[in-house]
Amino acid sequence: MNATNLAIENKLGLWPDKVEAVVFDMDGLLLDTERVYKRVMQDLCVEWGHEMSHEMFAAFVGIPQTENVPIYHRFFGPDFDVETYESLMVERAHAEMAKGIPLKHGAKELVAGLSARGVPIAVATSTGASAHKHLEEAGLHSYFDTIVTRMDVTQGKPHPEPFLTATSRLGFAPENCIAFEDSHNGVRSASAAGLATVMVPDMLDPTDEIANLCVAILPSLLHFKSEIDHFFGPIPG
Repeated sequence: MNATNLAIENKLGLWPDKVEAVVFDMDGLLLDTERVYKRVMQDLCVEWGHEMSHEMFAAFVGIPQTENVPIYHRFFGPDFDVETYESLMVERAHAEMAKGIPLKHGAKELVAGLSARGVPIAVATSTGASAHKHLEEAGLHSYFDTIVTRMDVTQGKPHPEPFLTATSRLGFAPENCIAFEDSHNGVRSASAAGLATVMVPDMLDPTDEIANLCVAILPSLLHFKSEIDHFFGPIPG
């Protein structure tokens, strides 16, 4: 029995009886962008006379950029110029991504495999309007039936609204959907929305709390692709 099967069997009772749709996070799950953001943020901090620890960066992962201000003030003090810093950070990060956005292992294979089977799929991301551009540049945008960005919801992750919006647009009950996430706040959001949540860790390892919210924790999206026929059957024809 491989590790994927073991993870699935261990929580078999928590999987939906019938999986009808799948919702993906984007950064750190489909797109290998979190490392770009971390490198750019750390380099810029050095220029500004600060040091960004892993603990500080981890606090940003999986939340909307609009909610970052208290984190900067907690670590760097109330006088830190968040608006200027983030403007420079986004400019540099997007310049890096313009050279090419790397995909996470198995991302295109899984998304293409679901699409070929006619499975409705969506993205629910904390990123704003640039999410569409990044997915286009990565060659994934056309596979998705709907894309929910931070601009489409009132409350971002860890609130369940992003995943509830995605499943509503797809037309399926959350309890009949699977969510794939890499961040703690993403897992909290998907689980609170009622989706069977699979974590594929990127920058953050699962804690006991997070593991208990998941039906599986997998090393990569490619590990789920090996189970795709079990959930959705073979490609028609």
